[in-house]
Amino acid sequence: MALSECNVIINQQGRELAEHGTALFPIACYHDNLEREEVHWHWHDELEAMVVIKGQTIVAAGTEKYIIREGEGIFINAGVLHGAWDYEQSGCQFHSLVFHPRLVGGSAESIFWQKYIQPILDNSSLKGIHFQCSKDWQKEIIDNIEKAWQFCVHEPSGYEFQVRDALSKMIFLLSDHMNIAQSRPSPKQLRDGERMKKMIQYIEQNCGEELSTADIAGSAMISESECLRCFRKTIGKPPIQYVKQFRIHKAAGLLISTQEKIADIGTQCGFQDMSYFTKTFREMKGCTPTEYREKMGNKSFPTI
Repeated sequence: MALSECNVIINQQGRELAEHGTALFPIACYHDNLEREEVHWHWHDELEAMVVIKGQTIVAAGTEKYIIREGEGIFINAGVLHGAWDYEQSGCQFHSLVFHPRLVGGSAESIFWQKYIQPILDNSSLKGIHFQCSKDWQKEIIDNIEKAWQFCVHEPSGYEFQVRDALSKMIFLLSDHMNIAQSRPSPKQLRDGERMKKMIQYIEQNCGEELSTADIAGSAMISESECLRCFRKTIGKPPIQYVKQFRIHKAAGLLISTQEKIADIGTQCGFQDMSYFTKTFREMKGCTPTEYREKMGNKSFPTI
């Protein structure tokens, strides 16, 4: 199976467009280096499991934030808005698996789906679960995530069975140790989540244009004050600061992946003034766009 970097491309609803695996074997494995590129806010219909192999990352899942250290892991439920960033400049790298629930659960009529998969998918309070080695059952989950990842990458004979077996053990351990009947989020929390998806969608569609808080709030048909509250609660920063961060994130990706002129990239990402683009880029990335392209553009993909 081809190993990929976790480059997130989204559609108009903020949903990730990447096809994770194939219809026959719906899983993809990723090796990401957060020093090179952060994983920006996005969501997908698949489940995701991650193990940090170097450094530490801060992962956001809905309104929850987790610091995941080397050797630890996390599970992200389907449809959850999430992202990952390097923590304390640790040079974090991680292995992740994004897979459709049917890989483990089969059809919706099966006992595996109804008894183990459906309760997880239906549990709207279950955004993410942080796995630590101090608990035996969580350590077993971490080991199974890494086993599944290695099987996917190296493809030994019968690896499809081994991948499904490792992920089935993870799902069983989750079901066995988590209180699926825990309190559900309030209608307001669910509504806030949908509003955030709409507003992030609007920003990413229109990041090359001038954007105001009123514009962003209007995309979700809410007031400016409600927009500010949603952003601060979910992302921890006001919407205009998020816009600036997203523009730099997009520009950094284009600097690495294209040969476009730096001034054209700045304009495409909403910076009409080149000096302001350079200043903002340096503030967020610690170097100029030119230096970033020279530093990051020639880095080879991490070896396994």
